[in-house]
Amino acid sequence: MIKKLYPTQYIQSIYEIDLLQLKKNGIRGIIFDIDNTLVPYDEVEPNTKIIDFFEMLRKNGFIITLVSNNTEDRVVKFNEKLKVFALHKSHKPLTRNFIKALRMMKCEKNEAIIVGDQIFTDVFGGNKAGIQTILVRPVSDKDEWKTKIKRGVERRIISKYEKYLEQNQYKGE
Repeated sequence: MIKKLYPTQYIQSIYEIDLLQLKKNGIRGIIFDIDNTLVPYDEVEPNTKIIDFFEMLRKNGFIITLVSNNTEDRVVKFNEKLKVFALHKSHKPLTRNFIKALRMMKCEKNEAIIVGDQIFTDVFGGNKAGIQTILVRPVSDKDEWKTKIKRGVERRIISKYEKYLEQNQYKGE
């Protein structure tokens, strides 16, 4: 059961995503969470660095969708400068909006990846949907109260995940 909470990959930030490796693996679509994955949850708009990063992704042939549990107002406002596919009130970890994002991007499950900062929404939902996941460290220590409650449990899961990786590295897996 706990392996369903393990990401495909765990990195510091979105800027560490190995785009060449994604392309080699046939990934064409990237599904991003917004809050604390791209910007702190209380920032209304993407910063210049995010806008430039998304433009670079597009130039490299990636199709992007935002999938957020936040409100329509939040997601629409955030997406004004990015102009990518976007889904709000996604009810992650339910999988229906991940599947909808795949249809919007015209991607199969093995052609997309989900990038998010939370195990119980982004990673678990992506794993249930059969889509690879990249867990990133939150961009800010500021969280909504309900997210703060989960962070302690997430730290324990990440610790087990890192031990799992170490053990399997020595086994040649």
